[in-house]
Amino acid sequence: MDFRLTPRQAQLKADARALTDFITAYELQCEEDNGLPASAHAKIRDAVLDAGLQAVNMPAEWGGAGLTIAEQVTVQEELGRLTGALWDMVWRPANALRFCTPEQRERFLVPVIKGERRDCYAVTEPGAGSDPQNLATTATKNDHGWVLDGEKWFVTVGDHADFMIVLAAAGPDRAPTLFLVDKDTPGIEMTRVPRFMHTFVYEHPEFTFTDVQVGEDAVLGGIGEGYDITRSWFTEERLMIAARTTGAAERALQLARDWAVEREQFGAPIASYQLIQGMLADSAVDIAVNRAYTHQVAWEIDQAPAEDRKRLHAKAAIAKLSASEASGRVIDRCLQIHGGRGYDRSYAVERLYRELRVDRIWEGTSEIQRLIIANELVRRGTGVLDLPAA
Repeated sequence: MDFRLTPRQAQLKADARALTDFITAYELQCEEDNGLPASAHAKIRDAVLDAGLQAVNMPAEWGGAGLTIAEQVTVQEELGRLTGALWDMVWRPANALRFCTPEQRERFLVPVIKGERRDCYAVTEPGAGSDPQNLATTATKNDHGWVLDGEKWFVTVGDHADFMIVLAAAGPDRAPTLFLVDKDTPGIEMTRVPRFMHTFVYEHPEFTFTDVQVGEDAVLGGIGEGYDITRSWFTEERLMIAARTTGAAERALQLARDWAVEREQFGAPIASYQLIQGMLADSAVDIAVNRAYTHQVAWEIDQAPAEDRKRLHAKAAIAKLSASEASGRVIDRCLQIHGGRGYDRSYAVERLYRELRVDRIWEGTSEIQRLIIANELVRRGTGVLDLPAA
């Protein structure tokens, strides 16, 4: 296998770094104001479009950047350096929108790709987190289509989005089904906007749905297909988390290395002390190993036939679990190297410390990833560890 960046990947990496550097200027404003004003959103949207990095996960014929998974990982690593979750301003439409009908695509997906609309995914509920089968939100059939009733939590980008992808139990068979719902539809109420540990440029509101009427054409991907579509999204999104957390850890290590070289205590740079050197070295190991595996799995996904999808789902779980936990170790060390300055929110290491914690929770907790990996081992043996063969 050749893991050298292709010329295209090298250019994408450079373009993503340039865009990241542009957006970095907004980090402190986002932290201090808990978000950004509309003018900043507009400037960043234009910069994303100018860079050609909008909708990297969507085909070029629909207006997306049309990147392979390996190319997406290259871009996401660079964007992961951003604090305030500003990486999410470089929008990637929910993969579920690939299942749109042609009519739905024109109404929902194409405007998202162009930066004119924004989607959000409403799956989690008070009683349905790691176990989505506790789904309580219902969709009841009537003469006009479907009526949605229920409650959704942790709807990331829910404050900014103008339409929602809602998972509900449809009909008497409680078939898990996705629905496309405009957020201004009567009966939808944003009931609470929790303040979480991290600063996120968007919010994660809670919503209630009371007698929300949608048409028959609101069904996304077919009745009963909700879980399968969502699971297919998880494989790619977990890999992107692995890429972003690796990029965040690398930024933290660069900052800690520079600090250690320049900061003097007891008459010498702290980088001359072996305890500091050990933390720097361990961080480099965590980053290098997880970057290599994340790129390997991305390459495998691009190459694999459909029958390998279950195994690749487990490999993506390995990447997400390992990289998210490794990045937590790295940022903890890097904050420690900074000493008291590392506890100051004006320093990027402090912001990364708070923000990387959620990567062990969302899109499947570390414990869920372990269950996925163990299930693959029990059912199919240790093939999940194999390198691909020609």
